[in-house]
Amino acid sequence: MMRIFRLFLILGVASVAVAQTSQSTPATANSSQSSPRKVDKAAAYYHYTLAHMYEEMVTAYGRSDLAVKATEEYRLAIEADPSSEFLTSSLAELYVKTGRIADAVREAQDIIKRDPTNLEAHKLLGRIYLRSLGDMPGGNGSDNILKLAIEQYQEIVKLDPQSVDDHLLLGRLYRLSNDMQKAEAELNTAIKIDPNSEEAVTTLAMLYTDEGDTAHALKVLSSIPDSARSAKLYSALGAAYEQRKEYKNAIDSYKHAIMLDRDNLDAIRGLAENYLNDGQLEAALEQYKVISDSNPEDAQTYVRIAEIYRRQAKYDLALENLKHADTLIPDTAEVPYSMAAVYQAQGRYDEAAKLLQDLLKKTEKSSEIGTSQTDRNNRAIFIERLGMVYREQENYTAAVETFRKMLPLGDENARSGYQEIIDTYRDSKQWPQATAAAKEAVQKLPNDRDLRMVLDAQLADMGEFDQAVADIKGMLKGGPEDRDVHLRLAIIYTRAKRWSDAEQSLAKAEQLSGKPDEKAYVSFLRGDLYQRQKMFDQADSEFRKVLAVTPPTDPQAAATLNYLGYMNADRGVKVEESLNYIKQALTFEPNNGAYLDSLGWAYFKLGKYDLAEENLNKAAVHMGSDPTVQEHLGDLYQKTGRLKLAASHWDRAVQEWNKTVPAEQDSEAFAKVQQKLDAAKVRLAKEDSNK
Repeated sequence: MMRIFRLFLILGVASVAVAQTSQSTPATANSSQSSPRKVDKAAAYYHYTLAHMYEEMVTAYGRSDLAVKATEEYRLAIEADPSSEFLTSSLAELYVKTGRIADAVREAQDIIKRDPTNLEAHKLLGRIYLRSLGDMPGGNGSDNILKLAIEQYQEIVKLDPQSVDDHLLLGRLYRLSNDMQKAEAELNTAIKIDPNSEEAVTTLAMLYTDEGDTAHALKVLSSIPDSARSAKLYSALGAAYEQRKEYKNAIDSYKHAIMLDRDNLDAIRGLAENYLNDGQLEAALEQYKVISDSNPEDAQTYVRIAEIYRRQAKYDLALENLKHADTLIPDTAEVPYSMAAVYQAQGRYDEAAKLLQDLLKKTEKSSEIGTSQTDRNNRAIFIERLGMVYREQENYTAAVETFRKMLPLGDENARSGYQEIIDTYRDSKQWPQATAAAKEAVQKLPNDRDLRMVLDAQLADMGEFDQAVADIKGMLKGGPEDRDVHLRLAIIYTRAKRWSDAEQSLAKAEQLSGKPDEKAYVSFLRGDLYQRQKMFDQADSEFRKVLAVTPPTDPQAAATLNYLGYMNADRGVKVEESLNYIKQALTFEPNNGAYLDSLGWAYFKLGKYDLAEENLNKAAVHMGSDPTVQEHLGDLYQKTGRLKLAASHWDRAVQEWNKTVPAEQDSEAFAKVQQKLDAAKVRLAKEDSNK
């Protein structure tokens, strides 16, 4: 009885719909007949009802024979009432449901030819193109479908200009076609029609974010009052703040999103990521554990947990999580690459190198012409990490050979490869080779201004100061791009101890610095300039300016924390504060040799010699050729009664100072360590003679 009643309702609704359509659309005359075809509405109603019933059964059971019957009944209904656009549209919808897309397009196009203002036909055709667009890979074919979809939705918004959803959809299509101006116009129209449309607001904000205009994105998102904001909108706010590196605001936004939707894993992931960005490692770890409990199959969560443990120097826990991630995604490169980073941090260089070598074997084809730039970039990342492992082992030949494999992988990768080669030669104090590599880089990439300035800096270190400075000054154009040139000049002048010239160059760079991070870098270089002149209070002030505006996980913040901490600890000033600063720097780079040396030296100043020895030895593993690290070890061993061992490290420090170019030498430090070595030799000789 219920089934019969439902069929009656279908018949009634269909009758009204078909009747309305037939009244509003005149019958199309057949050019070969002198009179229009006779309309049999009763037959049309009957066949439509059967067609609709079969169509519902197709949806329920998915049987192709029922789809054929539904199609036949729609054809009979249309034959009985050929003027009905409703019946034609229904047949086209059936074609879409059953995958006969070409037939559906033809039916919809026929309707539009007869009635260009038929909104439903345009919407049907638009939906077909959208569906086809989603099913197609990139390329010319998808570009053509995108163009057809845009054409349909342009007509749709003309016919129904108050439809928020259609303006929103057209805006997204324009965005896909990279027509950002039209996309912005459509999205603004949608917001004008409905200022509280969350979809329109968030999509427009994403558009601005993609263009790097995060300030405008935040303005759009903030236009929705707090009381009307959903979890999705708060998440969009969080993402915008994150891109601006305003991590605390991002954290606050994601917290609001989670309060409104406690099961929103995307918001929890955003919160975790921004805790990590803000240096709040334990808080980030807590959120990632929530995600792993809710979704134990999410391999990326274990990778992020491992990253936190690596930064906390909890290497066993990091490896445990990476091994678990590897069981979930065994064929990806990310897990072995992350394992290699952990092994490198532990000083397990051979194991790190083996993993990276295996990754390079798997990506050998990425070097070939025709491979995607993404694949080439990934291969460059593996090569660079392997080269760094070799360099930390002081296997400089292998490091250079490895970095050279970056050169064929594209301009940016080639540029990075040359920079790493130059740095490797400098670390190994092979100054002529560093100069030769810099000259080769400029010859191969003559339009790369940065590499040209690297060469000039190298020439200045090698004594060709005037020529280098003249070349760099020749790059000045009188515009905003001069900022980098003035910064490079300031660095060269500082190394040459031309303090006044360095200060003037920094002042000019500061005038061209608009963003907070740009101004912060000028302050960092000015702090370095003051420190080298032993103007410690002024240096302290400049470094604190950097910390006031730089996110804690930014590499600039870590470098500044270390520099300020070491400068004050070395002088015995605010040593406990300095120790905390250095520890903060190490949370970002736990295996940075310079930071480990600073930590060991701060412990030495506090009289905690066991901790000092532990960290100074770690520093020596990563940068054993640094004369300061060797001097610090010598001082530690002298203090703890191991003079012979102290003398060997002071001797190594003297050897390393003698290999250093004048620009990197500290004559006072050299004289001091030489004096300590000489005194130790005299004392050791006396002890030997008394035996």
